[in-house]
Amino acid sequence: MQTLQSMKAEGTVTFRKPVREDGSAIWELIRDCKPLDENSMYCNLLQSDHFRDTCVVAEKDGEIVGWISAYVTPHDPDTVFVWQVAVSSAARGMGLGTRMLSALMAREECAEVKRMQTTITLDNDASWALFRKFAERSNGLLTSDAHFTRDTHFAGEHATEHMVTITFRDAVQSAA
Repeated sequence: MQTLQSMKAEGTVTFRKPVREDGSAIWELIRDCKPLDENSMYCNLLQSDHFRDTCVVAEKDGEIVGWISAYVTPHDPDTVFVWQVAVSSAARGMGLGTRMLSALMAREECAEVKRMQTTITLDNDASWALFRKFAERSNGLLTSDAHFTRDTHFAGEHATEHMVTITFRDAVQSAA
C-alpha cells in the first residue's frame, strides 16, 4: 500500500481542459469529495463539453485527481464564477486547489477577467482557506456577502451561501 508521501513523490500533475470522456470520472471524484453537492453525471458531462474552456482537470499518473468547474458569467464577462473545486483525498496537501485556480486564470479565455466569484457556506473552512490563499497569492481583494439565503432561496433546506468575490488588483490598476 502506498503512503500519501510516496504517492505525492511519484508522477507529475498536469492541468488540462476536460473532454466529454472525463465526465464520469469527474462525477466519481465529486461523489468522493464530501460534502460537495453531487450533480448528475449528465451535468458533469455538459460541463466537460460546453464549459471545457473554463473548467480544469488535474491529472496525475493517468488519474483525475482534481477538478474545477467554472464559467465566465454571461451578464458580466469580467467575472469568472467557480462552481466547484474537488481534490481527491489521495492528492490533498499538494496545493492543487490554488494551482488549478491559477491554471484557470492563465487561460486565454480568462485574459479579460477582473474578478473571480464563488459561493461558500460559513462552515466550509476548507473553501474559505483556499480562496483566501488564492486571493493573497494573486494580489486580490476578497470580499463576501450573503447571496443565496437559507430561508429566501433554499426553503430552509440549505445553509446560506455567501458570494465571495476576489477582485484582482493588477487588473484594476491596469484599467486605471
